Amino acid sequence: MPGNRTLRLQHGNRIEALCVLGTCISADVYGAAPAGAVSFSVKHTEGVSVEVACRGQAEVRSAPGRGTRWPLDEGTVLRFSMSRASTEVNDNKVTVSFYAEGGQPINQAGVFLTGIGISLDVDADRDGVVEKNNPNKASWTWGSEGHGAILLVSCDKESPFTPASDCDDERVFSKEDLLDMSRMVLRTEGPPRLPRGYEIVLYIPVSDADKVGVFYVQNPFFGQRYVHVLGRRKLYHTVQYIGGVAELDFFIEGLRFPDDTFSGLVSIHVSLLETLVEVWGAVPMNLPMKDNYLFIKEIKNLVNKAGCELKVCFGYINRRDRWMQDEIEFGYTHAPHKSFPVVLDSPQNTGLEQFPIKKLLGPDFGYVSREPLFEAITSLDSFGNLEVSPPVTVAGKEYPLGRILIGSSFPTSAGRRMTRVVRDFLYAQQVQAPVELYSDWLSMGHVDEFVTFVPTSDAKRFRMLMASPAACYKLFREKQKEGQGEATMFKGYLGTDTKRVTINKVLANDILVQQNQYVQRCIDWNRDVLKKELGLTEEDIIDLPALFKLDKQGKAVPYFPNMVTMIILARDLGIPKPFGPMLEGECCLERRTRSLLEPLGLRCRFLEEVASYHGRFGEVRCGTNVQRQPFAFKWWHVTP
Repeated sequence: MPGNRTLRLQHGNRIEALCVLGTCISADVYGAAPAGAVSFSVKHTEGVSVEVACRGQAEVRSAPGRGTRWPLDEGTVLRFSMSRASTEVNDNKVTVSFYAEGGQPINQAGVFLTGIGISLDVDADRDGVVEKNNPNKASWTWGSEGHGAILLVSCDKESPFTPASDCDDERVFSKEDLLDMSRMVLRTEGPPRLPRGYEIVLYIPVSDADKVGVFYVQNPFFGQRYVHVLGRRKLYHTVQYIGGVAELDFFIEGLRFPDDTFSGLVSIHVSLLETLVEVWGAVPMNLPMKDNYLFIKEIKNLVNKAGCELKVCFGYINRRDRWMQDEIEFGYTHAPHKSFPVVLDSPQNTGLEQFPIKKLLGPDFGYVSREPLFEAITSLDSFGNLEVSPPVTVAGKEYPLGRILIGSSFPTSAGRRMTRVVRDFLYAQQVQAPVELYSDWLSMGHVDEFVTFVPTSDAKRFRMLMASPAACYKLFREKQKEGQGEATMFKGYLGTDTKRVTINKVLANDILVQQNQYVQRCIDWNRDVLKKELGLTEEDIIDLPALFKLDKQGKAVPYFPNMVTMIILARDLGIPKPFGPMLEGECCLERRTRSLLEPLGLRCRFLEEVASYHGRFGEVRCGTNVQRQPFAFKWWHVTP
């Protein structure tokens, strides 16, 4: 988020940054200096203010003009800001030049800046005018000299044709509705467009979702339309950036009066966000799901061979949300006289939230959901992060219905966890004693990204599969020793070859090696927990080759399609096609996986799903869900 933040300056590189007017960006000069540098100088365009801070001292001195050099001491940072908006993207620049002993120049680092003004304004002084940047707009005080905007609760009913009061309706039927609301103005100033990868977002805390509603005036000059953008189930709204000097009008209504659980104060925020960059040619999420056609065709073939039935969720109900695994989890309820399936609906709603209600709920098919009132929802609340083990016996105690597995930030002291109301619900069922694993190291944070279970016909009845960078590096080193180091990965990836990646290049990539050593430590921590909590030995575990890389937030994403995140239909496995190094016309990752699983009586089918799922940080399992046969064991025979 461009605000008061730090840039990673690097010599020889060009960095592009967005600067919100009135905020400061810091850059570590010492850490960016090339070897042998002892001093530096700074140049900048007229629209930028630059200060130099040395040795972390509080005293900050303005950067001198051309020709002045500064000693390069540890802790030296630049602080730059902009006081006027840009007219074009990257129209301002800061250049740092590094020098060796004797004054000879070594290298340079440059930051290209785009300045943008953003002001979210309300009638903070209560005079009926929404002035710009009132210093008291972010606080509220009582009294005749107090400040802070005031909202009405729209508890009346302007239209006789509506069934309830206005605050229970997310529509505006007439301008009379607007008279009950308070005006809010988003003022922006800047270039004709934002730099690529940035967007302006309005948002409210989840705790305020049932207390405030916000409407946007669309087409103010040609048939005005008032669109509900924030409120119940709408925690954020991406604002259309117009460019130049612009004002966007919003109208706010209160939905609840203060009571013992609500002080009466609500907050609305605006942020300039840097979005995640799409990788591996992923199609933007707002496009139709035509890229899913080939994937569905392959799934149909898999399902037919497994003797199962496939039901496709079409566009009119999925609303372009393809993450079927994350939306729901199938279970069942059982009594001595009857049993029927129940769908547990995730609080993570991204488009498919109507599917379980409209397509599953009905006679002898139940529905249950648990949604937090105040707690923020994260990707760990998606049900790729809710799995169950096969039946196990642990230190003499039997778990005939298996044990629930959920991902968490544990053992770290802070991070994402599945929301408490869902965790409490799972624990309260008692008969499948949940095990919390460490999944917050992953970008998505789902347990199904590193562990799954497959059936076998031997005495153990199953094997646990785990993603393993160590297994992948071991395989690649074996092939390198065999003289196959130039074997190429990603052949046919997204229909074309990507930049040539070989076994030798992967093994020589020190950063990738270090990142996967960290990932392996995270997986090994979970391995030890699972062995203890499920009563497993090393013979019960199969390591599938996998590699990961870390994103900008230090979270892991798969380097190639993650084979552990597969769909399991009895003995038929739909495995993400990994596009590994090709040896003698066959992917060596596929060959190794077959050699590990097929002797167990399992059938491996590798499915191409890069455009459909992998490019969007998911895999085969994420786009599917399986309703399985319930256990024959009677749950009330369990002793928790």
